[in-house]
Amino acid sequence: MLRLVLSLALLDPLAVSEVSQRNVPVTRVLTPDGDRMGYAPVPRPFTGARRLSGLLLGHDPVSRSDVVCAGTVIGSRSRSLVLTAAHCLYHEGRPLKSLAFLPGYDQRRPPLGVWPVVRTWVPEKWRSRPYSPDLVPYDVGLVGVVRRKRPLEAVTGRGLSPLTTTRGTKLRGLELLGYPAGKGYPGTTLYRCVGDAAEALSEGPGLMVTHNCHATAGGSGGPALYGGSVAGVVSSSSPLRDAQGYTVLTRLSATFDRMLAKADRSMRLIPAS
Repeated sequence: MLRLVLSLALLDPLAVSEVSQRNVPVTRVLTPDGDRMGYAPVPRPFTGARRLSGLLLGHDPVSRSDVVCAGTVIGSRSRSLVLTAAHCLYHEGRPLKSLAFLPGYDQRRPPLGVWPVVRTWVPEKWRSRPYSPDLVPYDVGLVGVVRRKRPLEAVTGRGLSPLTTTRGTKLRGLELLGYPAGKGYPGTTLYRCVGDAAEALSEGPGLMVTHNCHATAGGSGGPALYGGSVAGVVSSSSPLRDAQGYTVLTRLSATFDRMLAKADRSMRLIPAS
């Protein structure tokens, strides 16, 4: 079992780093037409899970910085839930404000509308502690968006089913989606990266790591897709100066299943506006 030495750079949604284009060795790039980070633009028109994914925007009133993350619609009875990373919702133990989800976002256009966030859910650890590497196995969150006459899933299509896995599960051929930002990336275009993921950590619910993709800021919270389901979210990466770059994914575990059920019950109690 691979043990990851946690020399990680949290994909901080409050900062955009310069991006080196020499991170993933050519032999490890699996994405057709992928660059040296392993990413390639998603062809248009967006369909399926790509239509369900979008930008998650918000604001940190303390640092006065804007949030730029990714998220994806996850299936629920309330039809109003979005999956993302916990660090896209809480920064240094404090909640971010003015959050909104823009599904299908493409080149500064929100073709499926802007959906204000009314509720958020993250593991308890993220609500009470500043960031540290031992939080990464729990870096998963949910947002509930405003329930209009037509709920979110009526506009985007049916949300993705979660694929919960246990520590040590390997998944080959994952597709990561996100909006990478920094040198060489616009931050407004949906990109994809194909990667094989193995176990990265042997404690807690475990983590997945792929050496085929090196995510940057803007990729945080993007889905890790597998067989038509979502198996995890993009959380962290090795530092961008790393010549053997990799990305760490927070897997969806049984703990996530319980959080999803709780969030769905809460959202069903909120009347449509």
